[in-house]
Formats: sequence, C-alpha cells, structure tokens
Amino acid sequence: NEDRERAWRASRETKLETIPNCEACTKPTPEEVRGWAQSFEKLMKSPAGRNVFREFLRTEYSEENMLFWLACEELKRECNKHTIDEKARMIYEDYISILSPKEVSLDSRVREVINRKMQEPSSHTFDDAQLQIYTLMHRDSYPRFLNSAIYKSLLHSLSRSSSES
Repeated sequence: NEDRERAWRASRETKLETIPNCEACTKPTPEEVRGWAQSFEKLMKSPAGRNVFREFLRTEYSEENMLFWLACEELKRECNKHTIDEKARMIYEDYISILSPKEVSLDSRVREVINRKMQEPSSHTFDDAQLQIYTLMHRDSYPRFLNSAIYKSLLHSLSRSSSES
C-alpha cells in the first residue's frame, strides 16, 4: 500500500510539475502578454501566463502558492469520490500540513475549516484556502511580477519579434 501511494505521489508530482510547462506550449502574443498587466484574472486564465508567473514565483521562493492553486483546480474537476479523498489528502499533506516544506501561508480560521472538512473531503474542501492564496498572489506577488525582469524581458522580446515580422 505504501509503494502504491509513493508511486501515485511521484506521478502526481510529475504531473503537477509538467502541467504549467505544457500549458505554455503555445507562445503568447504580445497583446496577451500586455493583457496580463491589465488584470490578475487575465494572467491566471492564460496557461502561458500562469507558467511565466510560476517561474517568477520560483525566484521568490513562493512557487508552492501556484502549485497549491493548480492542485485545487484539478481537485474541483474530479468526480470520483475515492480519487477526491486521495487527492484531498495529498493536497493537505503537501500544502496545508505544518510539516510540509511546501506549506502555504493560511490564517488559523481557514486551517480550522480545512481540518473540519478533511473528515469528509469534497472537491471544494480547499476553496477558502485557495481564495486566500489567490488573493495573496494577487496583492503581494502580482505587482512585483509586473515590475520583474522576467515579465519585462518577455514583453520586450515579443514586441521586438512582432515588429520584425
């Protein structure tokens, strides 16, 4: 049983690591990249935007916020009760547990709600926490992202290549 869990965790981590990179396979247009500066929602709705933002978060040692948010989105799409239980437990261990190196920053009220909901996990067990992390990324990391070298150089390179064509 432990071997099965280890294999499932390894495949899950690999899957989570590759989702954003696969999402960004299509190169964003200069208009799309400029749109990311208009609203955080546009950035988060764009697969390429999430990937670039995740790269920025990695430089700030807060990539776990995006990984948690993506894991919650994946959980919401799940219908199978057994799979929901497993994924919820893995999300809890990876991002909520105080023992996890990838623990996200949540207030005590949200932690209490999650602990209660973990008795009978659903695809919406982490909704409050996901909203709190989304808000944290929006208010805290997003303004720095827009001023970052990562964003500015992407915008510059795409603008330059589109003016050349």
